[in-house]
Amino acid sequence: MVKGMEFNSIEFMVFFPVVLALYFVIPKAARQVWLLVASYYFYMSWSAKYAVLIAASTLLTYLSGILIDRCRNGGQRVRALTVLFSCLGVNLGILLLFKYGNFFLGSLDKGLRLLHIGFVDHRFSFLLPVGISFYTFQALGYTIDVYRGDVKAETNLIRYALFVSFFPQLVAGPIERSKNLLSQMQNIRNIRLWNAERVSSGAVLMIWGFFMKMVIADRAAILVNTVFDNYHMYGSAELILAAVLFAVQIYCDFGSYSLIAIGAAKMMGFELMENFNTPYFACSIRDFWSRWHISLSTWFRDYLYIPLGGNRKGPVRKAANIMIVFLTSGLWHGANWSYVVWGGIHGAYQVIGDFLSPYKEKCLHRLRVNTACFSWKLLQAGVTFLLVVFAWIFFRANSLRDAFCYIRRIWIRPTPWKFFNGDLYTLGLERPEMNVLAAAIVMLCLVDLIRYRKKLTLDAYLRTQNLWFRWGVSFGLILLIFVYGKYGAGYDPQQFIYFQF
Repeated sequence: MVKGMEFNSIEFMVFFPVVLALYFVIPKAARQVWLLVASYYFYMSWSAKYAVLIAASTLLTYLSGILIDRCRNGGQRVRALTVLFSCLGVNLGILLLFKYGNFFLGSLDKGLRLLHIGFVDHRFSFLLPVGISFYTFQALGYTIDVYRGDVKAETNLIRYALFVSFFPQLVAGPIERSKNLLSQMQNIRNIRLWNAERVSSGAVLMIWGFFMKMVIADRAAILVNTVFDNYHMYGSAELILAAVLFAVQIYCDFGSYSLIAIGAAKMMGFELMENFNTPYFACSIRDFWSRWHISLSTWFRDYLYIPLGGNRKGPVRKAANIMIVFLTSGLWHGANWSYVVWGGIHGAYQVIGDFLSPYKEKCLHRLRVNTACFSWKLLQAGVTFLLVVFAWIFFRANSLRDAFCYIRRIWIRPTPWKFFNGDLYTLGLERPEMNVLAAAIVMLCLVDLIRYRKKLTLDAYLRTQNLWFRWGVSFGLILLIFVYGKYGAGYDPQQFIYFQF
């Protein structure tokens, strides 16, 4: 993956204030054009070639939306459906070619080799465009919404192009809906130029996002990469710790990107959808997916699960639909069978949970277990977290074989004493660094607990407090980022994990 203007880069620290300052002072009529230019500049910082693909996708879905709208209004439902499927086919075809071409040909090659049939040359030289899965799904969601009549086709090409390429959420989401973001862009002239509360709230979200990324995620990544890349050298203690810390890393990494994106957009007057809501406080796998990567899970629900029949056609069809959705979700994350298995595991969790649900209820009733108390919810959250961590091993492992070998070594190489003899401080993080990581994770848990119990994001919670407390927390976080954040000379900024998807 080519390095570009990541949020935790010096380039973005210069780029965003300039974009924001000019956005506040230019004439209202020029706002859309300015943000569109800034968005394309941001995207082209990875590679100018990327702009061709996103422009092509934008133009295709823009014209398709207009044609679908005209066909619907003219009573030509079949023609509208034809246009929709043609648009879906072309866009998904481009996505499959660039993201999965080598994967499918490589899998075919391995299959043919097993049958002693022959060899397929699958060496593509295509460079995977950053964020292609995100903007493709966002644009396709718009065309489906137009076909369904949920939104009217956007006739202003500049506005629609901005909707597809809006730089805060362009390369790693949230995957926005046209009913939310596009409608706000249609009202861009009426956005108040300066709103101190809005700007400060957005800044707080960005600061907390930078803390999650630079203090927690990038620090945890050092130990996680050390163990996962050399798992054959370690026993159960190191492997379990790395798996748990990867769960923390990916949450802080992806969650931080979403928070920075939401905060940046908020400072400009746009409200993006929440993408994470205390996922590790979930009490079931279904609850977890209502809190994790919300924009993607709801996209699959609305545009795949429900059209397949959802839960309306009996338990067997419901189970099949769940597995299709989660296997597709796994494949969406990357061209690797380990991602597909990861998705299949989460699908199986839900299918098995649905099947066992009536038996579990009977068992709990007979044992007179109090399911309304804290201890029961704590047990549910703990079990759910362990199930999620187990599945994350497949997500993080370099291959499907590595994932199975990783899990096998946990069982055959028990090393519980290493939790106490100091060996864990030789995995890339010495004792002071581990202490910083532990303290930062405690802070993360406290912020998530506020979100979980009070239903308030950090910026909303701080608005309920006195001024000295709000400023103290904000400047305290900035100080912690400067002191303990991973950055500076000789440090290679860790790319956000979901950029590769």
